Amino acid sequence: METIWFWLVACMLAAYVIFDGFDFGAGIVHFFVARTNDERSAVLSTVGPVWDGNEVWLLAAGGTLYFAFPTLYASSFSGFYLPLMMVLWLLILRGVSIEFRNHVQSPVWHPLWDAGFSIASALLAIFFGAALGNVVRGVPLDAQGEFFLPLWTDWTPGKSPGILDWYTVLSGVAALAALALHGSLWVALKTKGEIESRARRAASVVWWAVLVSVALLTLASFSIQPRLQAAFAAYPWGWTFPFAAVVALVAIAVLNRRLQERAAFFSSCAFLGAMLVSAAFGLYPNVLPSNGDPANSLTITNASAAQYGLHIGMVWFIPGMALTAVYFVYAYRSFAGKVSVEEQL
Repeated sequence: METIWFWLVACMLAAYVIFDGFDFGAGIVHFFVARTNDERSAVLSTVGPVWDGNEVWLLAAGGTLYFAFPTLYASSFSGFYLPLMMVLWLLILRGVSIEFRNHVQSPVWHPLWDAGFSIASALLAIFFGAALGNVVRGVPLDAQGEFFLPLWTDWTPGKSPGILDWYTVLSGVAALAALALHGSLWVALKTKGEIESRARRAASVVWWAVLVSVALLTLASFSIQPRLQAAFAAYPWGWTFPFAAVVALVAIAVLNRRLQERAAFFSSCAFLGAMLVSAAFGLYPNVLPSNGDPANSLTITNASAAQYGLHIGMVWFIPGMALTAVYFVYAYRSFAGKVSVEEQL
């Protein structure tokens, strides 16, 4: 049962990155693909109807951690207290920027919230990437499963690292590039005319940044985290996930060049999903590795709730996710189609 919940949490986090990721990406490329106020309104209109619904996956993953892996929830939320507070404020800023932008017609008001939307989106991508880097690298857990990390120390991923070091910064940069690519493809899918053309060109440029940063991050991950090497050596079929990520990344470039925006966007979804599943596969059965004594690592066994609670949770999880799926299908079908600049006039 613990394994089932591990993969359910991993899938929900992957769904959050895929769905809310294009929101972040649209914000990151906001000022690059939209030149006028009406064009920026059009870009915002591509995410406006769905951005808050996309965050359901983050809430679902957090709630699942709370009852399925309470020790992990307690340890990570206390150890990562400072960055979590920063993420919370950035999420608030992004939401406020989207909702407040059109409340006042002013030459100062619109650029202010456009900047807030773009900056918050970029920083959130970096922070979430750095968070994943911390999990892959490991944290200095003690025998009680507790740890504390300063924001940075000497910028090296050693025995006493900070939240930020060269590896987690590289993770943040890779996440920024990947979500910028994802958002560019979303904007190209949902708009037409000059915005669509600029979004395609942005995706073509950012694709190279994704290729380089992800390649460097992959090499660095296998270098500093021996558990990844052990997992893929023990179960060679796990290489299917990194291979799928490579295929999806190549498909993005080909399909974007062929102006097949829908297929290119779904290839980006597959790339993000395959990368995250690869990381989860490499870490399993750990949910939070220790970068010191491996015996202090939190695993699906010592961090999980009692079996009774896991079984009861599954009873409620299935209908809850079914309702979520119905909502998402309805929401995305209701706001299907492209957004035009003329509609913003």
